[in-house]
Amino acid sequence: MKKIICLILCGLFILNPVTSFAVLDSEGIIPVWSDDVIETFSQIQNRVTLNLDSEGAILMEEDSGTILYTKNEHAKLRPASVTKVMTILLIMEALERGDITLEDKVPCSERARKMGGSQIWLAENETLTVHEMLKAICVVSANDCCVAMSEFISGSEEAFVQKMNERAKELGMNDTTFRNCHGIDEDGHETSAMDIAIMSRELSKNHPEIHNYTKIWMDTLRDGKSQLVNTNKLVRFYAGCTGLKTGSTSLALFNLSATATRNDLKLIAVVMKGPTSQKRFDDATKLLDYGFANFSNTVVIKEGTVVTTIDIEKASKTQVDIVAEKDLMVLLNKGDEKNIRTEVVLNENVFAPLEYFEVVGVQRCYLNDELIGEINLVTNEKVDSKKWGDFFNEILDFGCMLGR
Repeated sequence: MKKIICLILCGLFILNPVTSFAVLDSEGIIPVWSDDVIETFSQIQNRVTLNLDSEGAILMEEDSGTILYTKNEHAKLRPASVTKVMTILLIMEALERGDITLEDKVPCSERARKMGGSQIWLAENETLTVHEMLKAICVVSANDCCVAMSEFISGSEEAFVQKMNERAKELGMNDTTFRNCHGIDEDGHETSAMDIAIMSRELSKNHPEIHNYTKIWMDTLRDGKSQLVNTNKLVRFYAGCTGLKTGSTSLALFNLSATATRNDLKLIAVVMKGPTSQKRFDDATKLLDYGFANFSNTVVIKEGTVVTTIDIEKASKTQVDIVAEKDLMVLLNKGDEKNIRTEVVLNENVFAPLEYFEVVGVQRCYLNDELIGEINLVTNEKVDSKKWGDFFNEILDFGCMLGR
């Protein structure tokens, strides 16, 4: 009798295709964060007046790119040495690609020596390392070093400036035209507070090591013979300031792209055409103070945190943990934490085999029923389908159990 039962059960399984699927055995409410935060604060900044003296300004949250405050953000103005944010970005990208190294020796050409403006007085044919050039550019805004680096990377400043404009276009900097790599006034050399924020975000977010240079207050070059003092006073006097770049000429007046971090909130404050140097720093301080006082980045789930466990039928493993693909946070108006809700949504028809880190769903975060973040949920291990031998063993065991 036992043999007959086993044969019948085997036949049933052979006639039906083998499938493995995952089902959610429980749902939890877990607050989350996403890199792609939807801009929900535009209505807030329209209600706020900070009484800035600068002609153009913007406050941006770095991680998401959310705009928290604007004033004439698309006005085309002269950037002066804030131009160097793009120059520095291209240097960092060349380092990332391996085209150059920090130890490479960079020579000074006659053209670089004659640049004028802010400089460290390079002599023709004098060489500094890329590391030293970056320090001089970031701390004292050295025009001669900018030209030397542009020639080292692209062969000529003109070719480098072409790359600057190409990169600006890629980033969506639609208000920008670069004519040089240093920011000395030139007709048609213009950008906006919005575009400066965009390139500052690209530099600060994707190359955070640049802050090792931009937050230096005082340093030296040439074995201590050349003293460097940062042109950005906020580096010394504003808590959490990490950079980024000042700029001023008689026509541009006083500009600044300032970056600062407090309690996981990273802000970028840009001011253009401030009437005086001090008012430039005052306006940037107002923007940063406003941001830190009113907004927060709440890290509510870390990369790799188990969000839920999925039951997997007819697979080599009966259950697998589902984890957050990356760190999750939400940018919030302070006090809105209580209005967050989240949901876990798993893909339909999730079958074994499952690869390691395979996307099987998303976790969504809502603020007052408005979606403000979403992140992938992934498997934290590989799951194979059951082999036929496993099924036959289970069938025989089941049959034997029935026959008892």
